[in-house]
Amino acid sequence: MSDRSYRFTHAIVRAPADSATEGLRAVDSGAPDIALMRRHHADYVAALRAEGAVVVDLPPLPAYPDAQFVEDTALCLQEGAVVMRPGAPSRLGEAAEMAPTLARFYDEVLTIEGPGTIEAGDVLTMETEILVGRSARTDAAGIAEMARLVARWGYRVRELETPPGVLHFKTDCSLLDAETILSTERLAAAGGFTGYRVILTAEGEEAAANAIRFNGAVIVPDGFPRTTERLAQAGYRVVPVGNSECAKLDGGMSCLSLRFSPPKAGEGLPGLRAPL
Repeated sequence: MSDRSYRFTHAIVRAPADSATEGLRAVDSGAPDIALMRRHHADYVAALRAEGAVVVDLPPLPAYPDAQFVEDTALCLQEGAVVMRPGAPSRLGEAAEMAPTLARFYDEVLTIEGPGTIEAGDVLTMETEILVGRSARTDAAGIAEMARLVARWGYRVRELETPPGVLHFKTDCSLLDAETILSTERLAAAGGFTGYRVILTAEGEEAAANAIRFNGAVIVPDGFPRTTERLAQAGYRVVPVGNSECAKLDGGMSCLSLRFSPPKAGEGLPGLRAPL
């Protein structure tokens, strides 16, 4: 079994702007503390570097309050990248801003033209297929267009449902390895993960489902001890990182980076930093 779905050389991140306090949120749980958000973001970047990532650290985009959630803007595969078409109109400009950076690493950067919408927070790339959840931000037309684009690289797309009231498909799940998914009980109950081993989040710790596997580590949001213990007992090396402020904006671990192994090096890109 391959491990291309979780072994990467690079990650793209973007520092939060002061305007992040105006970011989109499903429920208003108070304004995030920007200073604390930036400390958490720095810890997140440090965790990626500790796993060998070359980090492309992009500057803030004050015009786009949600721009630190770079994952929604693109799907990065080994063969090429696809610029998404976010379902939130205020985020369309973020995707356009990301395209030039992707072009430094990929010869082929494709774009979702619409009219459908799709955000990569709804896209879970496994070894043999790409799972995409329909949500308030991702519709059937957007999924169909992405499926047509990635078919040239040999990828098969399977469309699933995101539970009602859940922002993104990956709000409730994440990849742990080629055969294993971390999931909330409500998403696993929908039956879309047949054939995979599923580790459930602990009751009341559903927010722990949005984690990332990056090389040897599973980076999880801090504050969910029972789920963290389940992962450790299953043999994973778990790295908790604070996420309290991004969580106020419906953001999790996967939202904060684009993780990939590019076909070309991207030398000379501003913000490119070698691992420590």
